Amino acid sequence: MPVHGVDHINIRTADLDRCRAFYCDVLGFEDGWRPPFESPGAWLYAGRAPLLHVTVTDDPRTGESAVDHVAFAVKGYDEITKWLGKRDIAFESHGVPETLIHQVFIEDPDGVSVELNFADGT
Repeated sequence: MPVHGVDHINIRTADLDRCRAFYCDVLGFEDGWRPPFESPGAWLYAGRAPLLHVTVTDDPRTGESAVDHVAFAVKGYDEITKWLGKRDIAFESHGVPETLIHQVFIEDPDGVSVELNFADGT
């Protein structure tokens, strides 16, 4: 059974509202339907897919996860970097050698490194 894509990414947080606001307000995810699990959380959608699952916990392991970063394919480099600047969100920007790919790295409120990949550099 070959892997053919990313189903979802799960992030642990102690502050659901803060985490949800970051991913919705900064990266444009939309809060959507989530099964009625016993534990609190949110499913954040990119298009019709719940790409980001957020789980509320008293122990979010901020900065202590084996996950190095999550990466999203995005478009609109100039608009997004201006948007981040207006929101005072620190970011690093790098080109990928011998490609047109440009990457922007930001950090979410729980210390998760988020990579934004611009496939054609724009």
